[in-house]
Amino acid sequence: MGFKLTEIVPWGRSYTEYVDMFALTKTDVTKKILGCGDGPASFNALLTKTGGKVISVDPLYEFSQDAIAVRIKETFAVVIEQVRLNQQEFVWNKITSVEALGNIRLSAMEAFLADYPEGVKAGRYQQMRLPVLAFPEQYFALALCSHLLFLYSEQLSESFHLAAIKELCRVSAEVRIFPLLELDGQLSRHLPAVLQQLTADGYLTQLSTVAYEFQKGGNQMLMVKQM
Repeated sequence: MGFKLTEIVPWGRSYTEYVDMFALTKTDVTKKILGCGDGPASFNALLTKTGGKVISVDPLYEFSQDAIAVRIKETFAVVIEQVRLNQQEFVWNKITSVEALGNIRLSAMEAFLADYPEGVKAGRYQQMRLPVLAFPEQYFALALCSHLLFLYSEQLSESFHLAAIKELCRVSAEVRIFPLLELDGQLSRHLPAVLQQLTADGYLTQLSTVAYEFQKGGNQMLMVKQM
């Protein structure tokens, strides 16, 4: 069953945020990359312009450019107001104010929208959702999952997380997931059990502190590889 656009709140992060969230090096961005749950982020658009190779997958890509643009317009002010009401939950460092946040995210989403029609034609934006991805084994060198796994631990079960991470490892040599906190700022309830089971099943896992923290305490990513 497909998503309804009215159930989605598009919120796209910038290329710079991706680089910081996932500690991407100059070598990393030359690899074949999967962006999982990218939504209206500008990472794909800007990396492609510099010659990078990236495919983004998200249920959002079921919808047209115009429909996504309308939904962004409908929800943008609501999201910004929620952030304004809960400013104490965020770190105002690199992003210095609610207004700056709005500008950064709106700019990212506008870059996505401008790139989206061409990206769909090129196969760079594909409608898929975890825990099943329609790619061959080890098709990518690096998979990035931003603000989906662990963040929505209340909505997504422990078994879903395990299946999703293993599927990402099936299609990619290395997986990076950010953040590891839930929406309320607490460490994901699933993280300890997921780490334990992945290790028992023969996966290599590593928690790494990154140079990005907007949600307070949200400055770690999980790296996973098959042995």
